[in-house]
Amino acid sequence: MIAAWAVCMAVENSQSVVERLKRFAGRLERETYALCLAYKDPRVPWIARVFTALVVAHTLSPIDTIPDFIPVLGYLDDLVITPLGIYLVLKMIPEQVMVEARQKAAEAQEQGKIHSRGGIVIVVLIWMVGLVILGVVIFQIINR
Repeated sequence: MIAAWAVCMAVENSQSVVERLKRFAGRLERETYALCLAYKDPRVPWIARVFTALVVAHTLSPIDTIPDFIPVLGYLDDLVITPLGIYLVLKMIPEQVMVEARQKAAEAQEQGKIHSRGGIVIVVLIWMVGLVILGVVIFQIINR
């Protein structure tokens, strides 16, 4: 009896869950775009720019810092590290800059102008720099 009720409730609430996920994805897309806009603002300190680039690249990266197949720790990346990084970046960026960036991002989202090409370029560049640094370190270790 309880199982049947749970199934009925799940079916009834599934549409609302899907709608909530779509709204959440839209907010996440807008907030990430707002961070990219804030990154370009000259009022943002250089250290905040660097950290913002790293957080956006980590958020958009298809490669997990900690693979998801590792029990418990695999989801630490998605559930703790990413939100913590976004929280810290938002604390580093002046509030007025974020207000303006969020307005521009909302307008761009309404007009369908949010594209992720810039984010993809940032992710690829950061991974390339990381691979070069890793290569240099490995080369130095081998040639000792």
